[in-house]
Amino acid sequence: MKRLQHFFSYALFALLALTALQTQAADSRLDTIIERGYILVGTTGDFKPFTYLNPETGKYEGYDIDAAMKLGEDLGVEVRFVATTWKELVDGITSDKYDIAMGGITRNLTRQKKVNLSLPYIKTGKSPLIRLADKDRFKSLADIDQPGVRIAVNPGGTNEKFVLANIKQAQIITVPKNLDIPGELIANNADVMFTDNVEAIISARHHPELYAVDPTNTYTKDDFGYMMPRDDFAFDNWVDLWVFKMQDKGEFAKLEAKWITQ
Repeated sequence: MKRLQHFFSYALFALLALTALQTQAADSRLDTIIERGYILVGTTGDFKPFTYLNPETGKYEGYDIDAAMKLGEDLGVEVRFVATTWKELVDGITSDKYDIAMGGITRNLTRQKKVNLSLPYIKTGKSPLIRLADKDRFKSLADIDQPGVRIAVNPGGTNEKFVLANIKQAQIITVPKNLDIPGELIANNADVMFTDNVEAIISARHHPELYAVDPTNTYTKDDFGYMMPRDDFAFDNWVDLWVFKMQDKGEFAKLEAKWITQ
């Protein structure tokens, strides 16, 4: 009798597990996106060269904007961009404001607790952006973390997280918009910005007054990925395979040549 009870218990457990998996597959965001004919892509629009809301055209542009358009093309759906901020990035996913977030998003364990982050598509790391006139003054983190040095941060992202974890003596200044910080450096309202080395290189390229400090030797070793809801295996797996295919076919290399190394 006990064996029979155990058999029925295991059978019931297996049936419930199978039903849960079938329900999850049927309810996948992947199916929803395909059925409705468009995907909602959250993006901050303030992180060149990955995502930028051009005030002259009113349209988004950049490395990950092009990637998003390719994602929509491969899904067979329209792409609709949704404005968000670094502070609201995760909440936008968990509250269903958008299906996926794209735009230079660092993969880390803290975010992975609440959302899923795709396979990485580019390597990066934190690097200082300073005025060219200060290149002999700021050569190391120790040079920067000194009383009287002003470090500008945009709230809510990994740049701020890095500064809060590593800066103990310098003054931290909050700037609401990430794209305004290089201008604050040029205007001498701040001295240093810690950002991903790609943004530091691009900012220095477009503003001769600025200088990226040793961007090949970053203070952190990070990578970027795309942010999606947690535990939606069908959608998450599709995006991971898409990222792999983009790498394998050289599509990300083309985007890097267009937006970063040109």
